[in-house]
Amino acid sequence: MAHQVFWRSKSLQEMSSDEWESLCDGCSLCCLHKLEDEETNEVYYTSVVCHLLDMETLFCTKYEERCSLVPQCVKLRPEDVKEFHWLPPTCAYRLVHEGKDLHDWHPLISGRRESVKEAGASVLTWFEVTDDQVEEDDYIDYLIQ
Repeated sequence: MAHQVFWRSKSLQEMSSDEWESLCDGCSLCCLHKLEDEETNEVYYTSVVCHLLDMETLFCTKYEERCSLVPQCVKLRPEDVKEFHWLPPTCAYRLVHEGKDLHDWHPLISGRRESVKEAGASVLTWFEVTDDQVEEDDYIDYLIQ
């Protein structure tokens, strides 16, 4: 029998913390600020990215402190999967939750972290400004179409 990879054989809640963390493809699209329609709960992405994001490595510069430094930052947890509708449709956490497979450019498939950038699947494709360069009231002017 062929080897079954963990994201196909386990639910998000069954994964170890290392498996959970390895699902993150490093795209940093979750670091884009979003606006939510309160009536429809529809989520709209902006091209405004968190000022804590290192745009070369696509890692948070204050990962352990991010939720206290940026109150709207959300720490993804397996128990919150029902609320993952706001994650981008390419996000591995969302894909696994929805029973879909990972994209070919995901580092767990490609074996390379750079494949996310090379595929144009990272925040680098979308961002225009950091959140310390624009007022929150002006985020609507940066909606991604």
